[in-house]
Amino acid sequence: MNRIAAAALGGALCLAVPASAGSGDPTRIGRVNTTFRLTGDDKIVIDRYDDPRVDGVSCYMSRAEKGGLKGALGLATDPSRFSIACRATGPVSLHGDVPDNEVVFGASASWLFKEIRVSRLWDKQKRVLVYLVWSTQALTPEGSPYNSVSAVAVDR
Repeated sequence: MNRIAAAALGGALCLAVPASAGSGDPTRIGRVNTTFRLTGDDKIVIDRYDDPRVDGVSCYMSRAEKGGLKGALGLATDPSRFSIACRATGPVSLHGDVPDNEVVFGASASWLFKEIRVSRLWDKQKRVLVYLVWSTQALTPEGSPYNSVSAVAVDR
């Protein structure tokens, strides 16, 4: 597939899953500046996502954001560096049947070609919800291998 077709396909995929699939916009917990620039610092941001289908579970995701002029204009592609920690923040209960694998959150990492997604997988045997953060990338055929995982046990 040529790069133009890959870019078009990637743009369509990014539009297919909204930047904040699931419970809506994340709650920004904070940020740490990592590189000073006159036009805007590079930083690590920490956002909280509450699972829309599971009461009592919140996921905290840290990710890198590019600064500078491109970052300020929303044209920079953020690096695929992120981490996730999901925790029971209250009694954990499922809303009906939870799919075995579902994208529950997303965040744009560039203006068109890249998105960071969080998938929830259900380990029925152990009654554990597994959250996987990963990224899409339209311009590379293999996508991004970077990922992080966290798990939350569901009360019996």
